[in-house]
Amino acid sequence: MDPLLEPLLAVLILLPALWMRPWRLLGSWAQPGSLQAPLLASLTLLPLLWALPHWHAVPLHLQWSGACLVTLCLGWPLAVPVLTLAGGITWAITDATARQALALLLWQGLVPATFALLLGAALRRWLPIHPFIYILGRGFVGTVVCLFASTLLAQAAGHTLANVQPELSRVALWLMAWGDGFITGLLAAIFVAYRPHWLATWSDTLYLKNC
Repeated sequence: MDPLLEPLLAVLILLPALWMRPWRLLGSWAQPGSLQAPLLASLTLLPLLWALPHWHAVPLHLQWSGACLVTLCLGWPLAVPVLTLAGGITWAITDATARQALALLLWQGLVPATFALLLGAALRRWLPIHPFIYILGRGFVGTVVCLFASTLLAQAAGHTLANVQPELSRVALWLMAWGDGFITGLLAAIFVAYRPHWLATWSDTLYLKNC
């Protein structure tokens, strides 16, 4: 694989997000409806979760992305720079090389977040706008599909699972994607019910008008 492919892909995702000036989504930090809570939670928890494979020596490292959940909470334009910053923090607190840190950021962060954006647009275009579609489609199943597709691309780029036979790697990636999907869907459902202002991709007016 061309060593410049991954840096170029990361830049091609980051630049359009920055061009949209995502910091405008934050509004005033004093407002109750601001996104400060999910943003700070993302920057606090994601680096720790992404760093676990470098801190613990186990035969099979369970991968946790969280990118789809961050995208639901912050919206894609803001999620991309936040994920990039989380990747930088992970690199700083682990012994990962620059190539490993970039691969982690790209395939566990930027790519699944971008897939989540595209999937969300497709669901709004082709399916009814309904809370069930949002929670199940974008939270549960959508996260599984986006993350599994991203990890397959990562495997094609040469980032294979350690201690797993090639013919079993797809099964392992599929099962690990369901763990991410379950947590994302569960938290999305809770946030819709109790903290809808933590979801930049949710709108009571839009999703509840036909309920």
